Amino acid sequence: MRATLIDGTAIARRIRERIRDDIKTTQRDNPTYKPSLTIIQVGQRPDSSTYVRMKRKALDEANINCNVSNYDESIGEAEILEDIWRLNKDPSTHGILVQLPLPGHLSERAITSAVAEEKDVDGFSTTNIGELAKRRGQPRFTPCTPAGVMVLLRESGVELSGRDVVVLGRSDIVGGPVSYLLKAADATVTMCHAKTRGIEDFVGRADVVVAAIGKPHFVKGEWLKPGAVVIDVGTNYIPDESKKSGQRLVGDVHFDSAAEVASMITPVPGGVGPMTVAMLLQNVVDAASRTMDSASSS
Repeated sequence: MRATLIDGTAIARRIRERIRDDIKTTQRDNPTYKPSLTIIQVGQRPDSSTYVRMKRKALDEANINCNVSNYDESIGEAEILEDIWRLNKDPSTHGILVQLPLPGHLSERAITSAVAEEKDVDGFSTTNIGELAKRRGQPRFTPCTPAGVMVLLRESGVELSGRDVVVLGRSDIVGGPVSYLLKAADATVTMCHAKTRGIEDFVGRADVVVAAIGKPHFVKGEWLKPGAVVIDVGTNYIPDESKKSGQRLVGDVHFDSAAEVASMITPVPGGVGPMTVAMLLQNVVDAASRTMDSASSS
């Protein structure tokens, strides 16, 4: 039996619609409530510009203000930091997002770390990740892609407690944070990476596989345990002469072979990607609501 498709586009749409309705409801009681995000983009990388347009469209549809600060690729670090410090002090800005990657002469660590913790809607601050890693920790925000993975699993009725889960990839953006969330859900988590030996053996024992290793079609269907659930976080472009752009987007999992073995699987595109944007919207709204609650209690 072919795997059931986990439709991230449909799930994300429901979340965005619920967020939009919640904002309208809050604004009826408090007309000044207006969640707002500023995106900092340096240079004009085509992929980054595409992601910014997608985020801006979703934010606009949800009635969330979105400002994009565009910088020339040659800008110095001090100027960006100065802008971030200004935004940190601006009460009308509830979230700040630094679009990655940054040009090589800029320190991603220094720039992302400059964002105030209460406005770090990407959820990558040192304190936030530390709380995420702690058992029963209380992170202010959950990083967007890992949060999206967990919502997909929950909405699909996947039981995680006591299950064997393999996470492929150990990045600070996906692999690390999603492993913390899975452990918090009482899964038994194994993290594999580029140096792991016999990686297909680990995959073959997993009830759930989260692939975020950055290699197109890396996971083959024959590696999978029959009935496994597969969440493909990969975003890789491969040559395809049939496409106008000459390339197409694929995941880290060989979809056709995996779909013949898995019980459920996310497509690429249309799986995790839309959920990342939906979770960003949720984090911005949470930041705005905390600001509103703090103002009303003071």
